[in-house]
This record gives sequence, C-alpha cells and structure tokens, in this order.
Amino acid sequence: MLSYAIRRILGAIPTLFIIVTLAFFMMHIAPGGPFDSQRRLPPEIEHNVEAAYNLDKPLYEQYVLYLDNLAHFDLGPSYKYRDFTVTQLIESGLPVSARLGISAMLIAIILGLALGTLAALNQNQASDYSVMSLAMVGITVPTFVTAPILTLIFGVYGFNLFGHEITLPVGGWNGGAFRNMILPVTVLALPQIAIIARLVRGSMIEVLHSNYIRTARAKGLPNHLVIWRHALRAALLPLVSYLGPAVAGILTGSLVVEQIFGIPGIGRYFVQGALNRDYTLVLGVVIAYAVLVIVMNLIADILYAVLDPRVRLG
Repeated sequence: MLSYAIRRILGAIPTLFIIVTLAFFMMHIAPGGPFDSQRRLPPEIEHNVEAAYNLDKPLYEQYVLYLDNLAHFDLGPSYKYRDFTVTQLIESGLPVSARLGISAMLIAIILGLALGTLAALNQNQASDYSVMSLAMVGITVPTFVTAPILTLIFGVYGFNLFGHEITLPVGGWNGGAFRNMILPVTVLALPQIAIIARLVRGSMIEVLHSNYIRTARAKGLPNHLVIWRHALRAALLPLVSYLGPAVAGILTGSLVVEQIFGIPGIGRYFVQGALNRDYTLVLGVVIAYAVLVIVMNLIADILYAVLDPRVRLG
C-alpha cells in the first residue's frame, strides 16, 4: 500500500504542472490587470510597480519565474493584500474553511446515510418517495438560493423556541462561534445530504438484492445485523468514491456561501483574487485545491480497498 501511495503522489506531479500552467496563462490572458483602477497611476509609478512584481517581463519569463518560486514552495506576494504573502493568506483562510466544511460534511454523512438507508429499506413506499423528493429539491436548488432564504427566515424574521424568540447571525465569523456557524454550515450541508442520500439508497438497494444478503437472511441472522454488518459496508463503496473530491471541495470552502455570509475563508479569498486580478492569490488557491483533491482521492482509494477485500492496491 505504501508503494501504491508513493506512485500516486509521483504521478500527481505532472497533473499539478498542467493545472498550474493552465491557470497561469488563463489568468494572464483575461482582460485587465492587478493594478488597473479607476484612477490610473502615472506611467513612471506604474512601470516601477510592475517591475517590482516582474510584470514588466514577457509572459514566458513570468511563467518560468513563477515555476522556480513554486519549486521552492514560495507562492509569492499578494498584489492586493500587500502586507501578506499568498501562503499567509491561505494559512489564515484554510482553517476557517476547513472548520466550516468538516462540520457540514459530518452532518451530511450522518443524515445522508440515515435517509438513504431508510429509503432503501422502504423502497417504493411513502417514506422512500418523500426522501427522494426532498433529495431532488436539495440537489437542484443552488446554495445562492437557499442561503438568502434561510437568512431571511432564521436571521431576519427569527423563530420561536420554547417561548423564546431567536434570530441567528446572518454574517461574520466571530472566531467561529456556534451561532455564526449554524446558517453557513446548514447551507453547505443541504446539497451534500441530498447527494449522499441518493447514492446510499441506490447502492443499498443493489446490495440488499445480492446473493450473500439472501444467504445471511436464510441462515436466520437478524435483519438489523444483516444491514449493519454486511449490507451497509458494501453500500458505502460508491459513497467513499464520491467523498474524495467532495470533501476536498467543501474543505476549500464554498465560494458563494463564504461570500454571502462574509466568512474569511479560502473561498472568499479566491473570489476577491479573481475580481482584483490578483494572479498569485488565485494560483495559490487553485494549487491548494488541486493538492487537496489529489490527497482526498488517494485516501478514498485506500478506504475503498479496506472496505472491499476484493480490491488490491498493487
């Protein structure tokens, strides 16, 4: 398994190189620049600023210089947040996004597994149709719709709980206070709950009709043991494959959710960097996301082999 992991990591280097190359040239081809503004700088000052960031050099030289810095684990300075390097911004934003994303994913896994299993055990019954209908709504309604709706209901109008009128914060992080996390975590978790419920339902139905489950039931094994010891483990395989990129995506933060709720995570930095043509910041976030996707996919493959003895990692 160790040799397999090493080969996967080495094989990821060309992938990262391609991602960096595409992102670099796409950012520089886009119209505008990091120092364009409504009030144009004098030509001498503009030239000095561009020279300080090597933007006066030909594009291919900028590319080579960036790769050289990247090889030394230097993501460069931010063009807009001039008191910080890109590494410092990612180090400050990633823990925020990670806390938000992990909380949302844990809720999604627990509720998605429960709802998907419930739907599979009651196939073609009212509970099955209800769960799948809600799942379809959760998948099709985007976060930029659910976020304002939940903000209006629970943040503006409020709700009554045991005789107490409660309103939730609709913005800000406040050090990760529980009240500030409720709405963004809920918005992030809803589509993941729907997707996981559908995956688990389909996989569980297929497993419940397999021969070894029929054999276990024929031997008189209680139904709950059949489900928890045998069916659920096999039904988790498609979910594990999905969770690799899903966890990486949600850890880097939802661009829309962090922007709406004013959360200082890595996703918000990415949006601000793209709007400001902050090339190094956008490239740094893209690299961080790519590394997370590769690592999470590797972990998913290893878990797949642990859950399914038929899989061997050579």
